[in-house]
Amino acid sequence: MSKLLFRLRNVPDDEAEEVRQLLEEHGIETYETDAGNWGISLPAIWLESDDQYERAKSLLDEYQLARAIRVRAEYEHLRSQGEHPSLLDRLREQPLQFVVYCAAIGVILYLSISSFFSF
Repeated sequence: MSKLLFRLRNVPDDEAEEVRQLLEEHGIETYETDAGNWGISLPAIWLESDDQYERAKSLLDEYQLARAIRVRAEYEHLRSQGEHPSLLDRLREQPLQFVVYCAAIGVILYLSISSFFSF
């Protein structure tokens, strides 16, 4: 019977690909499901049999710990060099997107609050 191993929702593409390679290198048989046409299904990596679950889970735990350490070190390095993009840097790169987001927030706030002030 198949068993859920790794959920792919909101997972970066590079991490998902590294997980796929890790499982393939160790001969663990898996299959994937996607989010479907409307994005409401569960995108995930599933084990084809329960027999390999403990081994796969331990490999995945080791991988995630190593990835967390590596990504955190990369972030700290970029931050110490002053190369990590700040909010202001992102605003300068995409000013139109910032204005659209602020307008959307303003509309939502207006629609949420306006009924209270109309009394």
